[in-house]
Amino acid sequence: MQTEQSEQAEGQKEAARAWFESLRDRICATFEEIEDAWRGQDHETAAAGRFERLPWTREGGGGGTMALMRGRVFEKVGVNVSTVWGEFSPEFRARIPGAEADGRFWASGISLVAHPRNPHVPPVHMNTRHIRTSKTWFGGGADLNPIYPNEEDTRLFHERLATACAGLAPDAYERFKKWADEYFFIPHRGEPRGVGGIFYDYLDGEFDRHMAFTREVGLAFLDVYPRLVRAHMDRPWTDVERAWQLERRGRYVEFNLLYDRGTQFGLKTGGHPEAILMSLPPLVAWP
Repeated sequence: MQTEQSEQAEGQKEAARAWFESLRDRICATFEEIEDAWRGQDHETAAAGRFERLPWTREGGGGGTMALMRGRVFEKVGVNVSTVWGEFSPEFRARIPGAEADGRFWASGISLVAHPRNPHVPPVHMNTRHIRTSKTWFGGGADLNPIYPNEEDTRLFHERLATACAGLAPDAYERFKKWADEYFFIPHRGEPRGVGGIFYDYLDGEFDRHMAFTREVGLAFLDVYPRLVRAHMDRPWTDVERAWQLERRGRYVEFNLLYDRGTQFGLKTGGHPEAILMSLPPLVAWP
């Protein structure tokens, strides 16, 4: 029985890892297609971006790949995948379910942050993950962070995420939207980071069901976000709009460095600093 359970666990871990990596490949291919299709400002002199994949290893177990692109549509976009294992530090165990008595862990996931060049193309974040201690669970989410909010973009983004949630439970979207509104909030500013999305965590048990939901979240993102980018990427912008974009990016920096769980988890577990801080924009300004 123990051997059967061990084999099942290994199979589940492999399924999660393989999905995150395949989603990364599909997202990178789609974003490179968008770079090729761009016809905006300075089109004749700008080169289409391509992802550079930078592998890294973690002392203690595992590693990942940081896929980073700096292009003409995406001023900076990173799509990270990692699979790591080891043991939490004693001071960190109390913060992780199932790690209080036994600090061993295994974690795999994908994390994406896009900072477009055009102020009218909304920045976005998406992350999904599978974590195992003495407990096992899925978590993640996606949220849109426009510089200039657009009602139609917000509607399409939320509608697509709601469709992804519908197969999990009738109230899943409303619960996860509320969680996102609370989570993606900047307390010291008293304002949300963007126009929200969904956030979920600690979906434990029922591996197949929660794996299927996590897959749907990734596919929903892959469907809706490229549509939003293509809708706005060729629009002209002004110096005033660019200045406001750089100032709004400061909110993203503040949240990710002070409050983001993924940033804290990565740094506390010996992750690759450049991959963890990939989420930060390339240029930013404060007034």
